[in-house]
Amino acid sequence: MKTIGLLGGMSWESTESYYRALNTGIKASLGGLHSARVVMVSVDFAEIEVLQRQGDWEAMASILAREARRIEAAGADMLLIATNTMHKVAPEVADAIDIPLLHIADATGERLVADGMRRVGLLGTRFTMEQDFYKARLTERFGIEVLVPEEEQRQRVHRVIYEELCQGRIEPRSKTEYLEIIESLRQRGVEAVILGCTEIALLVNQTDTQVPLYDTTAIHAGSAVAMALEP
Repeated sequence: MKTIGLLGGMSWESTESYYRALNTGIKASLGGLHSARVVMVSVDFAEIEVLQRQGDWEAMASILAREARRIEAAGADMLLIATNTMHKVAPEVADAIDIPLLHIADATGERLVADGMRRVGLLGTRFTMEQDFYKARLTERFGIEVLVPEEEQRQRVHRVIYEELCQGRIEPRSKTEYLEIIESLRQRGVEAVILGCTEIALLVNQTDTQVPLYDTTAIHAGSAVAMALEP
C-alpha cells in the first residue's frame, strides 16, 4: 500500500472527513483491520484565511509548498490538498515536490464524465465560484459547462462556509438556504451540483435533494485510495 500525503487544516473539520474517508475506503477494499497509510500536516487556518482576504496568494503558495515538502520528506507517495479553494495554488505546490499531486478538480471531472454529466452547478467559496482556476479546469480538460449561483446567492454560500461550517456550526436555516440555491441551479438547467468546498457536505447531502450532488471530499479521497492500492 502506498502512503497518502494529506495537507489539511483548511479547515480541520473537513480534514477530519478526509481522514475518515481514506480509512473507510482502504478498509472497504482490504477488509479486516486494514487502515490507510497517511502522512498529514495540518496548518493553522486562521493564518491562511487572513491571507485569502488580503489576496496574497503568493504567500499562501509559499506556505503550502513548504508543508508539501515536509509531507514528501516524511515518506508520502502522493499528495492531496484537502481543500478546493487552495487548489488555486496547486501548480506552485506541484512544482515544489517530486511526488504526484492529485488535483481535486481532475478527480471530480473524471467522475462527472463517467456519469455523463455535461452541465453542472458549482457551490464553494467565492474564490472557487468566481475565479477561473477551478471552473476553467473542468471546462478545458473535461468539456463540462459550469454554472455558479447569482451574486447574492454566492455571498450567502461563502458566508455560511466561513462563519458557520469552518467553525463547526451546522444551522438548519443555512441548510434550507443551500437547498434553495441548489434548486435555483436546477431550474437554470444543470444536471448536477458540485459541492466544491470540502465543508459543504457537512451541511447538505444526497438525501436532502433529488438533484445529483458530487461531494468533492469523498471523490478526492476515493481517488487517493485507488492510487494507494495500485500495484
